[in-house]
Amino acid sequence: MVSVSAPAKVNLFLRILAREDSGYHQIETLFAALEFGDEVTVSLSGEGISLAVDGPHLGPDEENLAYRAAEEFLRCAGREVGIQIQLAKRIPPRGGLGGGSSDAGAVLRALDALLPGWVSPGDLHEVANRLGSDAAFFLSPSPLALAWGRGDRILALPPLPRVPVVLSIPPVGVSTPEAYRMLGEGTTPGGPTPATAAWAVEDFSSWQRVGEKAHNDFEGVVVAGHPLLAPLRRALAESGPILSLLSGSGATLFAIFETDDLAEAAIDQLVPDFPGTRFVLTHTLTQVEDPSPVPGVEG
Repeated sequence: MVSVSAPAKVNLFLRILAREDSGYHQIETLFAALEFGDEVTVSLSGEGISLAVDGPHLGPDEENLAYRAAEEFLRCAGREVGIQIQLAKRIPPRGGLGGGSSDAGAVLRALDALLPGWVSPGDLHEVANRLGSDAAFFLSPSPLALAWGRGDRILALPPLPRVPVVLSIPPVGVSTPEAYRMLGEGTTPGGPTPATAAWAVEDFSSWQRVGEKAHNDFEGVVVAGHPLLAPLRRALAESGPILSLLSGSGATLFAIFETDDLAEAAIDQLVPDFPGTRFVLTHTLTQVEDPSPVPGVEG
């Protein structure tokens, strides 16, 4: 039995490019993993795949990305074994924080540790790609990475120093398909490719330089489409962060600060004006943890 952290992520930069004939969009993004996240415990016992969730109801087990990750792992391996998954769910669904994809990545990492050699690294990456555009990032050896294509092409970057992050989680959710529908004609077919993109690796060498490039193509339409988000977005930007942005397709807004004191002061300032919004103080990750055995438990 092993336990694996499934960290939330934020997008420090996100640009939506051309739409493929398949319906998928090309993207360019900079992912950063956070200390805040879910916890996944995987054991090998029984028959078939079972999933127990401690947290909000997430729909049928068979549609959960953690369950599907185990299913795809076994399909790729061409073998059968009983898998039990326990998921402590903290990342809100439809929040742009990559919770489902992170859970899937955690399951794949756990199974790779429990069943070494059953699936090659390349095949494991392909399995992740089939599960979602963010899932490949959660197999990355670094908590900071550039991604492009469908999010499946990953360039791991040296982690930046640990800094506080305030997550502003409003009482609304935005699904990725909904965000793309809202974006609509704002997506420009034939947009720039990674080779001609408006960034270079050097742009992400410090938090100050990241702040200069921070951008999310979804932000304008998602904020405009949800009246609660506009005043929250303004207040967050005025609270003194290095940067503030919508994460992914929303609806979570986040801000990165230089110190914990500044982040805590921002939360104290924001809470009275946004009573329905949940504020979480977390930090950026500086390393990806390996799956760890659960003490006193074998299997």
